[in-house]
Amino acid sequence: MATAPELDPSEVAELGARVRENIAQAVKAPENVLRDLLIALLADGHVLIEDYPGVGKTALARALARSIDAEYARVQCTADLLPADVVGTNVYNQRENRFEFRPGPVFANVVLVDEVNRASPKTQSGLLECMQELHVTVDKHTHQLARPFLVLATQNPIEYEGTYPLPEAQLDRFMVRVSLGYPSADQETEMLLDHADRDRVLDLEPVTDVAEVLAAQNAVGAVHGSEALRRYVVAVLDATRADPRVELGASPRAGLMLFRAAKALAALEGRDHTLPDDVQALAGTVLTHRLLLAPGSSGDERTAVVRDALERVPAL
Repeated sequence: MATAPELDPSEVAELGARVRENIAQAVKAPENVLRDLLIALLADGHVLIEDYPGVGKTALARALARSIDAEYARVQCTADLLPADVVGTNVYNQRENRFEFRPGPVFANVVLVDEVNRASPKTQSGLLECMQELHVTVDKHTHQLARPFLVLATQNPIEYEGTYPLPEAQLDRFMVRVSLGYPSADQETEMLLDHADRDRVLDLEPVTDVAEVLAAQNAVGAVHGSEALRRYVVAVLDATRADPRVELGASPRAGLMLFRAAKALAALEGRDHTLPDDVQALAGTVLTHRLLLAPGSSGDERTAVVRDALERVPAL
């Protein structure tokens, strides 16, 4: 394996710009969605995409994989999907008189888990070890996953029949939750012209490779986050837990992911240090989906809880 190059924050910012521009050639996605997607990639996180059918969720995952020259796999979740269909299984080889491990789709770099809430809770739980530990265990044998490893899971909010709600433990594994939304009228008109006769994702050429992405992840890890900033993150978490509208506030894992995401945003902006502005910019997409509201509270109040927490906690 080739040694990954060393990158500084300015080079991470340049890498992020290249990937964003490349994806934008094939997918009409909001700028903040592309930003959050890159943040999850560089901070070693995962993405939950909640949106309507046909807005480009699959195309976004494929475009990212082609842009970074990474292996891509897709899992279509159904009620009869088994954990072995996702992580792999041992198959007996009669010729060699032994069992061989046949890896599942999670052994790719970019894994699209489509309509994750249509899979059974047992299959959903099979993703937890992959997303958190970066390995799978089959028959007491541990198999390491590819690096980088990014799960993009989608669910369609309007299709409730035949779905299973994601448990809090699994929601907590996703670094960010994003929504693409419908494109503007001009973007949709342009899409009818550009995409009517071909799949634009197939036209994309890689603008980087997995070795450079791994180097960018190392550079993000080296971004400075002061003790004062860490205390600020913890104070924001405490504020969500103290809100009367919330039964369970943001977890310690949420704080770790918010801190890592803030460092990734700093690197994407060419900085070697993290600011409170980074935390404030990402608190909504990192914390909102992790909150469990108290009985009588509506789902829309999650956003208000995070916003009010940021307002109550003084910035450094």
